Amino acid sequence: MTSTASLMKPALPRSVATAASLLVLLALLAQPIAARADTQLKPTPALKSLLVQAGAAGQRLSFDGQVEALRQTVLAAQVAGAVVQLDVKAGDRVKAGQVLMRIDARAAEQATAVSEAQAQSARAALQLASQELERQQRLFKQNYISQAALDQAEAQFKAGQAQANAQLAQVAVARTQSGLSIVRSPYDGVIADLPVTLGDMAMPGRPLATVYDPAALRVTAHLPQSVASSLSVAEGTRDVRIEIPALGEAGAAITALRVQLLPTADAVSQTMQLRLDLPAKPAGVVPGMFARVSLPAASAAGAGAGAGAGAGGVPAANILVPRTALVRRAELDGLYVIAASGKPLLRQIRLGAVRGDQVEVLSGLSAGERIALEPQVAAQVR
Repeated sequence: MTSTASLMKPALPRSVATAASLLVLLALLAQPIAARADTQLKPTPALKSLLVQAGAAGQRLSFDGQVEALRQTVLAAQVAGAVVQLDVKAGDRVKAGQVLMRIDARAAEQATAVSEAQAQSARAALQLASQELERQQRLFKQNYISQAALDQAEAQFKAGQAQANAQLAQVAVARTQSGLSIVRSPYDGVIADLPVTLGDMAMPGRPLATVYDPAALRVTAHLPQSVASSLSVAEGTRDVRIEIPALGEAGAAITALRVQLLPTADAVSQTMQLRLDLPAKPAGVVPGMFARVSLPAASAAGAGAGAGAGAGGVPAANILVPRTALVRRAELDGLYVIAASGKPLLRQIRLGAVRGDQVEVLSGLSAGERIALEPQVAAQVR
């Protein structure tokens, strides 16, 4: 039996129902399209860029260098024996004459005792020969012995005297050998390396410790011959700058006290060595640190002859970029370079000397390319 409500509900035409279903379906399909349109129409962040330009060719040249100690000594064993005492460790500061370690000297001490006993025997023989000579001289004066007997007594005395002197010298040698078992610092310095431990066997010539003087350091760089020949060290000393990146801002611009260009060239690398003395007692600088040397070129021809970062680290022209544009990833430096399509791409570069708020680019970037000034904004551009 049909209910009253069902009989009273009007029936919709089939065409009207179909039209309503199509409208609902179109509305559902239009939602993702509108969302995608909103996403595409969303404005991209404004990207500030800079056209890279090269400075004057040969204006300044940068070279990789290394910090060295003017006085660095490798202490080696002069006698054989086990290390029985070790009073220092790597990194300790030591004074001149301070005992660093002792080597087992029992054999040397026994040799010294033998030499001293032989010296005493020689002195006793010399004393007997001296008394015999005196008696022979008195007898000769009384004409009881001949001249030959007196000469023989004098010869025996001189031989005993020579023997006693030889034994005394042997005692001095034995004492010196015994003293070699004590290793002392030659000057005030720092223990850079200690390759032995307590109980190790020391052999003549084996390194025991390395000591260097921290108050006298220098930076050594290798220049191509073409650049070195055009460099006037005497005129450019005041304008030579040293950068030690490990020191941060404190090592950005260090003035060399003295500049020396060695008069010989390396036959393999075809480079000449440039030495730059650092100021006295530079804080935080130790031998082996990486350094950069920035110096003026004498002429554009000299710089052009040594151009190429791959051959000696000399750029054909100085390229400076703002330090705020740099990207640091682990131990690598990079820049966002804008490609021809307009998309910024991260590129690894090799940096040189820091000059105020700018830094020199040695390789990885060419003049005429455009870089992004805001790395954070460039990273968001897709």
